[in-house]
Amino acid sequence: MGDWEYQKMYPRLKIQINMVQNSNDVGEPNKVNGDASMTYIQDVEVIDKNGDGKLRKNLSNISMTSKNSKTRFSDNGDDNPRSWWYAFCLKCRSKESTPETWEPKYWSFLCPYPFFPDYQTFSRFISLALVGIVAWIIIYTIVGEIAAPPSGKLFQLLILVLGSKFGGWLVSLTSLPGLIGMLFTGILMQNVNIVDIDSSFHPITRHLRRMALVIILIRAGLDLDPAALKRLKFTVIKLGLGPWLIEAVVVAVMSHFLLALPWDYCFALGSTVAAVSPAVTVPCLLRLRSKGYGVAKGIPTMIIAIAGIDDAASVALFGIIKSAMFSSGSMTHVILEAPISIIGGIGFGVLWGVICYFFPERNDPYATHLRILLLFVGCSVSVFGSDTIGYGGAGPLGCVIGAFTALVLWSKQGWSVEDNPANEGFEILWMVFEPILFAVTGAQIKLNELDGHILLLGFAILSTGIIIRLAGTIALGIGCKLNLKEKVFAGFALMSKATVQAALGPVLLVLATDTTSPQFEYAQKVLMVCILSIMMTAPVSAVLMTVLGPILLQKTTTPFRADASLGASRHSIRSLRSLTVEKDVENDLSSLEGK
Repeated sequence: MGDWEYQKMYPRLKIQINMVQNSNDVGEPNKVNGDASMTYIQDVEVIDKNGDGKLRKNLSNISMTSKNSKTRFSDNGDDNPRSWWYAFCLKCRSKESTPETWEPKYWSFLCPYPFFPDYQTFSRFISLALVGIVAWIIIYTIVGEIAAPPSGKLFQLLILVLGSKFGGWLVSLTSLPGLIGMLFTGILMQNVNIVDIDSSFHPITRHLRRMALVIILIRAGLDLDPAALKRLKFTVIKLGLGPWLIEAVVVAVMSHFLLALPWDYCFALGSTVAAVSPAVTVPCLLRLRSKGYGVAKGIPTMIIAIAGIDDAASVALFGIIKSAMFSSGSMTHVILEAPISIIGGIGFGVLWGVICYFFPERNDPYATHLRILLLFVGCSVSVFGSDTIGYGGAGPLGCVIGAFTALVLWSKQGWSVEDNPANEGFEILWMVFEPILFAVTGAQIKLNELDGHILLLGFAILSTGIIIRLAGTIALGIGCKLNLKEKVFAGFALMSKATVQAALGPVLLVLATDTTSPQFEYAQKVLMVCILSIMMTAPVSAVLMTVLGPILLQKTTTPFRADASLGASRHSIRSLRSLTVEKDVENDLSSLEGK
């Protein structure tokens, strides 16, 4: 029985039935006989015809079968596959696959899709642009010349960030990560003299880069699924830390012999390059998961967890190495710094996560906003403070542990792990800091100063590291209940580099203040290899995941219920008003279920 039959039998109600999507990636797919299929009703939205009230009510265990119906995870028509370019190009997709949004009356006529962005995307860009412009005006009235056009540092940063945001949107039209466009826009604007980001910008960009790192690490901690980690703990550790360590060692050893870097710079480069970028993997994985690929074995959840753990390990190890490189203390202090950083970072993270659990009070109407602010300032203190006291590895580790601890404790109070309100707040912050991070990183590359020999050697180092890591992922995947195709897909998904490399690549260059010293030359080589890793792996990994995902992963043909996520849902302020009409339509819903 379809939607139209319900509306015909019950004309006073408008029914919107949505299919339950898998949110925990566990279990086996339900089997359906013949060509009939079963669909669960997740939400039934009841709107009174007279407009007097609205109620969204969760129903469960309601199924319906139809001879010609098909259970689909996407509106893209996966049962009728087309060319790989169709699956890869956003322009070729139907606009009906995205939620319907409000737009001005003549928008679709003046700016037809897909040749122009939809109004939601356009208005979001304008909103962020207005925020940046108004912030610049405020800062200009305070600091004066440093923000004055056209050569003021803050004004040039504003032009660079707005241009990179637009470049990121252009690249995102091809379904590639927008950060690639932001990086290339930064390189372009620097080398055509639209902006001039030189060493005098380091005091500003250094703090902006660390703020971006805080947001990256918080999101990494909030993206970890405690239930999935508990269930896949051995798999995550084997496929996470094992290949990560293999690639870090391979890159470090090869860079020592090919690029003539000292061992401390080599391992700093290896720890940075080995990190996986959630900014590249997560959108592709969510797109595949929405179509049912890999959900039966929890592969998307596993890879997202591995990316978060890789980031935490890379940033923590880099912080320890950096502190040891620039430490003026004794050898004993250098030796003890690593265990102290690890213990201190874990201790601070757990403590701050517990603080975020007890404060503010869970029923406070402003609990969500206060928790976001409290977690953000605590993790910022962790990263900035650890650098100040000389234990740079403790801060990033404490940042991830603090976010994960808060997530676990908040989930016990009713916040869904998959739909955490705090995560949405940090997504907004990432919209602001993502173009800043990648635009500034790209702007530090001057094409006329690049050494083609170093780039060629860097390409050889990165290619070897990726190939050996892929082989290590397949070998360590033995005993993880993954077949060969799934291991190969995991290897391709874990080869992407972007966020950590952009955040940590320029750090050593900033600390090497003497441009005539060998340390400055070493830091330049590290930065070039980091940026080369982004340009090499981010687009290739996104393309391989998009194209090969449907080939290498098994597809779940029927979705299954996620009782935990339904039970953990929270009402917004607007939805609380709808609860007053629940009793008035309860009988109507009961009669509807009976029919």
